[in-house]
Amino acid sequence: MVRDLADYEKALDEAIATEDQFTRALFGDNPTVYAHVVEHDGPGHRLGGFALWFLNFSTWLGVNGLYLEDLYVRPELRGSGYGKALLSTLARECIENDYGRLEWWVLDWNEPALGFYRSIGAIPMDEWTVHRVTGDALVQLARGNQGS
Repeated sequence: MVRDLADYEKALDEAIATEDQFTRALFGDNPTVYAHVVEHDGPGHRLGGFALWFLNFSTWLGVNGLYLEDLYVRPELRGSGYGKALLSTLARECIENDYGRLEWWVLDWNEPALGFYRSIGAIPMDEWTVHRVTGDALVQLARGNQGS
């Protein structure tokens, strides 16, 4: 399903994670991510979707938050309530653990997702710009060789 999500997001060549990496991250001695899945009872009983998340921290609120890394429901099952059920589960996780917020990113071209998120009361954080350092730039920054 991760590869299906990457394909949908037009980034299949970037999805290089292995099953072993997921196993360590989710089920190792010190899990760094968590997941909820939806089982679909229809033909070919299989997973219908997943939500992969981890904790972050708000210096303003002074408490952890839950960051949703990926939410994916198989295309043929969209509109069945699975996405909302996964988000409701994450909201309960926040409430039960006193986490201050539930956050995620959405690709700006993904209108179906944007509409769905608006329908549940999510507010876009338009005034923020995401920044990322990866690959060689990350190595150079770690060495202190970043540009000026």
